[in-house]
Amino acid sequence: MIWSNWARTATCSPAGRARPRSEAELAEVVARAAADGRSVRAVGGGHSFTPAATTSGMLLSLDHVSGLERVERLPETGNALVTVGAGVRLHQLNRMLAARGLAMRNLGDIDRQSIAGAISTGTHGTGARLGGLATQVRGLRVIGVDGTVHDVGPGDPLFEASRLGLGTTGVLSAVTLEVVPAYDLVAEERPVPLAEALESLDGPDGVVATSDHFELYFFPVTGRALTLRNTRVEPAPAGRVARARRAARSFLDEELLSNGAFEMVNRLATAFGGLTPRLNAVSARGLSARTYQAPSYQVFCTRRRVRFREMEYAIPRERVRDVITEVDDWLRASGENVPFPIEVRFAAPDDVWLSTAHGRETAYVAVHQYWRLPYTRYFEAAERIFVTAGGRPHWGKLHTRDAGDLAPLYPRFDDAARVRLEHDPEGVFHNRYTRKVLG
Repeated sequence: MIWSNWARTATCSPAGRARPRSEAELAEVVARAAADGRSVRAVGGGHSFTPAATTSGMLLSLDHVSGLERVERLPETGNALVTVGAGVRLHQLNRMLAARGLAMRNLGDIDRQSIAGAISTGTHGTGARLGGLATQVRGLRVIGVDGTVHDVGPGDPLFEASRLGLGTTGVLSAVTLEVVPAYDLVAEERPVPLAEALESLDGPDGVVATSDHFELYFFPVTGRALTLRNTRVEPAPAGRVARARRAARSFLDEELLSNGAFEMVNRLATAFGGLTPRLNAVSARGLSARTYQAPSYQVFCTRRRVRFREMEYAIPRERVRDVITEVDDWLRASGENVPFPIEVRFAAPDDVWLSTAHGRETAYVAVHQYWRLPYTRYFEAAERIFVTAGGRPHWGKLHTRDAGDLAPLYPRFDDAARVRLEHDPEGVFHNRYTRKVLG
């Protein structure tokens, strides 16, 4: 049976598929497949745009390895260590945490990923003082080639290479996260000229430095942007927040990026490419100022129903204005048919070996294209700009870079390779994509 990812950019015909119901069964499946000489890859939500999950060997679903195992409160901080099965989807995890008065410190914007897939590919949110999801990991259980379960934590090389390693050191069976007391976000959305949005980014008084979470979107060639500024506050009574959220939920998320109206816009752009500049102008004019308050996970992430392709690069933060301007200039000059907005987010430096934000203040610039439209020329042009700026490609999004290109960008790249070789000398947990990007 053929497997394909959500974006329909990767397919494979695995020799076997398994949906183990426990860690013990998972370990047995891994050991048996390795002994039979099969490669092993795990898949969660299939939201990686790359062929990260593909295999001709054994394809594992961890959907049944997804329960809540343990909650350990940390009185000194109010935080908690929460251990969950690696296959739990983020929307499930968020509800588990909320029921216990807890929340993830930061999240990305799609809620269908598994926690293992999200951390393994470097999923991140936005916030100049916050890292990606892998920075919230405090422990892992990793199934090795012989079925051994390795329980590892910070400082252990296997932990460092596994918390963001594309599943190449073994199959994750459980993840321990440090989470925080539940909080709400006051979300402020404001349409502004793109030039004004870019001018406001930098400096100690800039919106990036003074916001808990800041991001912006803009529609190509319209010169208009939507800024999103989220402020962390104490939770409000559930009923009031729910009513406010229903009344004022983001037009961008609910109607443009997620729902039917935006699907219709993209279908029109596909059928009548000449309409795209006017469609983008209509979409941009549809952006309006609004403020609402909701539980953090309801603001951070949603289910995306309009299918698209995406490339995202982590750029040194000081280069982001130039990069955005160059991408927009290329779109204006080329006349490329792009009805999807460009997204810009921010992250703090971190110490995760293969994190795209490793050791530097980072801005993420993501380009998207509707799945029925060509994307190659657009993404190639954007990638040239990103690479020239010293960008690191998101491990789960489309790019053309290989290990020779990437190794100089990561100070701990060779350390990660050494750990992989030690724990998987035969390459059981590799596929064509991981060999290309990791060597």
